[in-house]
Amino acid sequence: MSPPAPHRVLMTADTVGGVWTFAIELSAALAKHDVEITLFTMGRPPDEAQLEEAHAQPNVRLLSTGYRLEWMQDCQADVVESGKALLQLAREVRPDFVHVNGYYHAALPFDAPVVLTAHSCVPSWWRTCRRDPLPIEWWRYLNWVSDGVRAADMLTAPTQAFLNQFQALHGRAKSARTIWNGCDSSFFEPGPKENVVLAAGRLWDEAKNIGLLCRIAGGVQAPVFVAGDDFSPDGNSTELGGLRFLGRLSRREMAAQMRRAAVFASPARYEPFGLTILEAALSGCALVLSDVPTMRELWDGVANFVDPDDEDGWRDALNTLIDNPRLASVKGAAARERGQRYSAAQMGESYFSAYQSMLAARAPQIVEAAA
Repeated sequence: MSPPAPHRVLMTADTVGGVWTFAIELSAALAKHDVEITLFTMGRPPDEAQLEEAHAQPNVRLLSTGYRLEWMQDCQADVVESGKALLQLAREVRPDFVHVNGYYHAALPFDAPVVLTAHSCVPSWWRTCRRDPLPIEWWRYLNWVSDGVRAADMLTAPTQAFLNQFQALHGRAKSARTIWNGCDSSFFEPGPKENVVLAAGRLWDEAKNIGLLCRIAGGVQAPVFVAGDDFSPDGNSTELGGLRFLGRLSRREMAAQMRRAAVFASPARYEPFGLTILEAALSGCALVLSDVPTMRELWDGVANFVDPDDEDGWRDALNTLIDNPRLASVKGAAARERGQRYSAAQMGESYFSAYQSMLAARAPQIVEAAA
């Protein structure tokens, strides 16, 4: 007897970070299984590029809202209202699954099983970046995360290292799986490489640690370009130092930058997966990454690793590759080969298998309840 197959999934996503790309890649990969996705987005309206991506997926129905996300300032009313809207949508769609890419919504009383994907969270960010107790103003959010983990039928995370850290903070889920993120490699191809270093991330985000590159760029023997936002939510700007700032780029524009960059640098202190790193690897960039457990799990043996606080080490690692283009080319090829492991197709197969296992486990309960 074939395992039960899901056909309708109600999925949440935000439009201000990597969760959007995850949702689009997963939706595209699930299309081969005839899974229809109703994608409910929050944070801000999708931009033109995002709308184009969503409309290119025939199995995706996009419902965009401007509700504040659960980690944003003064978000509580929006979080509650978005939950009400999501429950109403679930009654209309009657999904086989609800796939939540946040936390508050995972604890809502859906009639369908809930998959909760932990992409990151404020407490783990705080513990890694600030290394002191979580302030009291974040306790409500902390409770939302814990409630979501307890309520979800399955918890997934993009690396085993992050799943371990996450459950140590928030408790063990009923069921948990590590499912690596993935992307379509056909969108990212190596091009003629130039002796430049590329980085990406919000300049003000302590987790991305782009400030380190600002401080060392003057000592790197090649231009260091960075893409991302330079203004923090409170309106403050970041001192760029010797960096060459590209601003916020679309995915297509970022792919063009990666095709030409010989080296991609990510000095992040906190990175549960790092989709941009994967995209750079698929573009044939040599990788210089922070020596943190998640990066070791994914890229050990092909990337150069440096402690995220070692400025001299970062300067030396980047210059070693810049001074030896042949070495950078070899490392870039190795990164691209490793990157093929983290494909959108494999991610889709893993999530479809997870959905099937949950439906199979739920079927006896439904039969028993109907008896």
